[in-house]
Amino acid sequence: MKKHIVKVAACCLVGGVVFTGSMISTKAASEKEMLPSAGVSLAFSECYTAPQKTKEIKNSTKKEEPKNTKKEEKKKTKKVKSEYADIAIAQVDNYVNVRVEANEEGEVVGKLYNNSAATILETKGDWYKIKSGSVTGYVKSEFVVRNNEELAKSVGHRIAVVDTETLRVRKDSNATSDIIGLVPQEEELTVTEEKDGWVKVSIEEGEGYVSQEFVKCKTFYVTAESKEEEEARLAKEKKEREEAEKAAQKASTSKSSSKNSSQESSSSTSKSSGSGSGQAVADFACQFVGNPYVYGGTSLTNGADCSGFVMSVYANFGVGLPHSSSAQAGVGYGVSYDQAQPGDIICYSGHVGIYIGGGQIVNASSSETGIRIQSATYREIVAVRRIF
Repeated sequence: MKKHIVKVAACCLVGGVVFTGSMISTKAASEKEMLPSAGVSLAFSECYTAPQKTKEIKNSTKKEEPKNTKKEEKKKTKKVKSEYADIAIAQVDNYVNVRVEANEEGEVVGKLYNNSAATILETKGDWYKIKSGSVTGYVKSEFVVRNNEELAKSVGHRIAVVDTETLRVRKDSNATSDIIGLVPQEEELTVTEEKDGWVKVSIEEGEGYVSQEFVKCKTFYVTAESKEEEEARLAKEKKEREEAEKAAQKASTSKSSSKNSSQESSSSTSKSSGSGSGQAVADFACQFVGNPYVYGGTSLTNGADCSGFVMSVYANFGVGLPHSSSAQAGVGYGVSYDQAQPGDIICYSGHVGIYIGGGQIVNASSSETGIRIQSATYREIVAVRRIF
């Protein structure tokens, strides 16, 4: 009997020790050294096990809660990566070679022209692996500028694509402001400002605001040209140049065979014929100086963008051109700027104008300046294309 009483008393004593240990472990359940020794624990488990398990579960639950809260806080405070973070802009005189390997002996797979953009995939020494258009390869890091949002914005073209059936463009940036125009779905509008959930865009009626929830904004850049693309372009230019020369020769032969036309009248006809000449194109284009610039527009009076302006001017002379500055850089045939004549299309990175002689162009410049005359060399010339 005494032995039994002693055994029960021992169990109670052990229980007291364990309960004390459990209370301490509430602060740090994972700190096993604060629990009773293995022998004492085993003794207690034979006498009283259920409450210990219950306390362990409760302690474990209490400990997990702050961990989850910290993870959620980290997710909430995670910094959003800028869309310009991995963009690199070429800053060179003409172009930088894109190579298949990160060394100067690597095969050239394409060219990244000045102010063209690329996405940086990885860094390898003083080389960047980039993707630009259809070209993937390496460029020397010294020839590009990365993480420069201001530069990226200046060379890129920010547009808003309409993502609703009919977009209402308002005078001011609020939902009760007057509607100045309606734009159909999938139309692309030039973005001039983004602020507080509203996007300022250019339409035919002028500049106005649209709610950001009804448009998708993105930035377009000029990208690299692969070797295959360059070869195809050069072959196309050569073919078009040959065809243009044949047409010019045929027209010259036809005129010289006309017995009733003097050299003077022939010259006069050349400048005012229905198909027109370069000078006639330049003279016609200058009539619209002062009219507005409207992105996507083709109206010479109500507003046109740069390629829309060139397209509409040439349409007056029976020539069909694409409504795209990059596509217009591939029409007709190429000549050097030193050989430029009135009527030639002067091509820039993302822009085009019509050469009028004397080192000047007429062009639909921007929504701020509209159609105007300015120096042809105000920025780097990418190409000069001749139609006539």
